Amino acid sequence: GHARVVEVLDALKRLGFEHATLAGVSIGMDDLIVPPEKPAIIEAARKQVKEVERQYQQGIITEGERYNKIVDVWTQATEKISDVMYRALEENRGSDEINPVYMMVDSKARGSRQQIRQLAGMRGLMAKPSGEIIERPITANFREGLSVLEYFISTHGARKGLADTALKTADAGYLTRKLVDVAHDVIVVEQDCNTVNGIEIGAMTEGDEELIPLEVRALGRTALNDIVGPTSGRPIVRAGEEINEEACDQIRRAGIDRIKIRSVLTCESRRGVCAKCYGRDLATGKPVEVGTAVGIIAAQSIGEPGTQLTMRTFHIGGTASAVFKQPEVVVKNSGILRYHDDLRVVKTRDGAHVALNKNGVISVHSSDGAELERYSLPVGARLSVEDGGAVKKGDVVATWDPYSVPILAEQEGTISFHDFVENVTVKKEMDPATGLMGTVVLETKQQELHPQIVIKSDKGDTLGYYSIPAGAHVMVKEGKRVEPGETLAKTPRKESKTRDITGGLPRVAELFEARHPKDAAEIAKIEGIVDFGENQRGKRCLIIRDEATGEVEEHLIPMGKHIIVFKGDRVRKGQPLTEGPVVPTEILEVCGPQELQRYLVDEIQQVYRLQGVEINDKHIEIIVRQMLRKVRITNSGDTEFVWGEQVNKQRFLEVNEAAIAEGKRPAEAAPVLLGITKASLETESFISAASFQDTTRVLTDAATLGKVDYLRGFKENVIVGHLIPGGTGFPMHRNIKLVPLAEPIPEEKPEAQKEAEKKLQQVLGET
Repeated sequence: GHARVVEVLDALKRLGFEHATLAGVSIGMDDLIVPPEKPAIIEAARKQVKEVERQYQQGIITEGERYNKIVDVWTQATEKISDVMYRALEENRGSDEINPVYMMVDSKARGSRQQIRQLAGMRGLMAKPSGEIIERPITANFREGLSVLEYFISTHGARKGLADTALKTADAGYLTRKLVDVAHDVIVVEQDCNTVNGIEIGAMTEGDEELIPLEVRALGRTALNDIVGPTSGRPIVRAGEEINEEACDQIRRAGIDRIKIRSVLTCESRRGVCAKCYGRDLATGKPVEVGTAVGIIAAQSIGEPGTQLTMRTFHIGGTASAVFKQPEVVVKNSGILRYHDDLRVVKTRDGAHVALNKNGVISVHSSDGAELERYSLPVGARLSVEDGGAVKKGDVVATWDPYSVPILAEQEGTISFHDFVENVTVKKEMDPATGLMGTVVLETKQQELHPQIVIKSDKGDTLGYYSIPAGAHVMVKEGKRVEPGETLAKTPRKESKTRDITGGLPRVAELFEARHPKDAAEIAKIEGIVDFGENQRGKRCLIIRDEATGEVEEHLIPMGKHIIVFKGDRVRKGQPLTEGPVVPTEILEVCGPQELQRYLVDEIQQVYRLQGVEINDKHIEIIVRQMLRKVRITNSGDTEFVWGEQVNKQRFLEVNEAAIAEGKRPAEAAPVLLGITKASLETESFISAASFQDTTRVLTDAATLGKVDYLRGFKENVIVGHLIPGGTGFPMHRNIKLVPLAEPIPEEKPEAQKEAEKKLQQVLGET
């Protein structure tokens, strides 16, 4: 029991202190071993940088690409030095003793790999206060000492770190407050809501990399229906059971890639959520108990890393952590390579295949046809193996240029330029370093002019139009013959800023507030085949035709926007047609609440994952549930609702049930997405809303409408001084009477029974 646990812990503490005293771990200058390979690595990096500079001088690459490449070279060099240094510390010059610095980092007692890298490896790239990376890294480390210039650049970074921390702590605190306010009334109210709905989950991937495996996401959740092993046919987990560690292991071994689970998003409890939909309580590892304040736990779980992450910039002191992805696909299994239907390729003269569209998929299959792995490719990826070709483990099957997005010729023909007007739509730029002329497309104010490259056949027929977006560098001359797969123009990818939570916190707030992002993407409203129509009012007309139903949907897209789908591409509902972030409200309209919930959970997870913070999905799901708790009436039926009115989902269901019971027509409604601030102000409880923001307005509204607050959440109960409706204050626990077990329990007799017995006694006494 408890007493034994305390003894064990005490013994552990004694052991720890005893050995810490005996060990006398100290740190000295000699313990910071600078790896002997360091000068060679730096020299190699310098050579690469020289090569990049040479390419720039000759006009092969643009200024932006040069900058990106140099930053990449140094990031990789820093990583290499960091690895060899860590190994050198581990080996400790071949002595039997363990290096104290290595001991501290390895035991996680103090310091991180990044800090040790700065002590004994190299400090690496630093950021300017504006967030850009300075392309000359600090090659020295603290043990060797910094030169005056390096010291100056360092102070630059340290000050940015301190200023950022001060500003961001306030933001993170405010985010937590908003989250608590929107979710405080989510309490576990019952054991099971008996819903038949749930959500489907799979592993979380980015490109071809598996970031969070399925078994990690499924652990501690409740299965919606039986999860059956594909080979054995026996259920691993039955419907309504918790997916525990053992089941997760079996799911992984069985190779199941998607399962359906219960979720708070689909929970049908009238107020709060049910224990089955929430799953395991992460604090105890047991199923969650009725009365747990899961809403506040969720808000704190999401808000707390915000404060932590903002502090993180300060620890590293502005060391640049550029995120770069390897521009190649290396297969992990031997097998047969297959191109999927959505991948469009052309064969170039040298026999390689070039991908013409974004997100085309290739996969490796085993001899019996089972898919082993799949990868999605960017535009312009060169494939060295053709469809159906054999590949061996470790083969590089595709490569691409990570610094620019190309626009490729699909046909063979002669180039002619359309609407290329000097200094209006395009400008000849002489590269100052190289003295070569290049053509760059400008952002034009004139609506009628749209620079396009046209490919014509020998007979003069037009084979293809290519609209060139602003900022692109044209790579071909007019009148030149081009091969299929040749690059016509390329747009440099954005220069890498340090991806700090500075980019992260505002992004999380933007998602939770359901704001309209800047330069948002157009999304496909129906599934079908892409086609282009005549330009209208200075906009491109993109048409999607659904072959099955014959439905046609037109999108008018401004000229400057880069369209990422091509004529003849098949698009899914909700797929982005142009570059840019997606508008959450549009996803809700086009794909429905399920898809929106998946999008929000994935996007928010991505921001936190970049910082190495793990948050369980169910916390984010609870907040998203609160953002979707209102519906807008689209048809009032025979109810008292007014068209366009926003009502709580709960009230909407209750009124409809009553209407159906009376044989009336029920109302119809569409889900509405509210940002967390708006959702907090529109809760049923006016006391909770008034204590959050806009007090006067909330109270005047409540008074004029004669609102009643039923004190269902935590906040309103605290304000009026009641016991909170959670934990032991939950109604179920509150009315409990204690009875000593040894005595017989006296039965309370109702008054009527006592009267009757009295009368009976009297009658018997008389006879």
